[in-house]
Amino acid sequence: MEQRVITLFHESIEATMQTGESLAPQIVHASEVMVEALLNGHKILTCGNGISAAQAQILTSSLIHRFEQERPSLPAFNLGADMITQTAIAADGGGNDVYAKPLRALGQDGDVLVLITSTGNAGSLLQAISAAHDRNIRVIALTGGDGGDAAALLDHRDIELRAALPSAIRIHEVHLLTIFCLCDLIDQHLFGGFH
Repeated sequence: MEQRVITLFHESIEATMQTGESLAPQIVHASEVMVEALLNGHKILTCGNGISAAQAQILTSSLIHRFEQERPSLPAFNLGADMITQTAIAADGGGNDVYAKPLRALGQDGDVLVLITSTGNAGSLLQAISAAHDRNIRVIALTGGDGGDAAALLDHRDIELRAALPSAIRIHEVHLLTIFCLCDLIDQHLFGGFH
């Protein structure tokens, strides 16, 4: 069993290195888009389903509270954090609108939506992309595999950070590290001097 653990660590390292080398320029660009929005008084909205929902909350928390160092709070909102509203929308037959409705209510021109998905095919996330475009909100999509239907919905202003891997777990690992990279770059740009 110990060898199994070592194998899992090696698989994770290989997937992370392979993806990190190809995504580094896009991760930097995504951080710059987020910084520009924040400097212009806008906010970062996040969403995802399942494990990706937890990762969206990690990003939101890291922006609002702190990442590695104490610093002023940054405006961020997780569209999936309000379980009462989510279940009300879903109960009325609007399962695909659980993110789109709050995004239309709270999102403003100039905000950025960070959408996290391992498959890119969930209707709720596809509707969120459409709602973001309706509100002139740029989308940064952390996707996996072949990008799914989400990749096809993205427009020229959006950024796709695709972990083109076959394993959902490896995709989630890369997504979490990508989130940490975004947080680090945002803090470096806005506050500098850390480390």
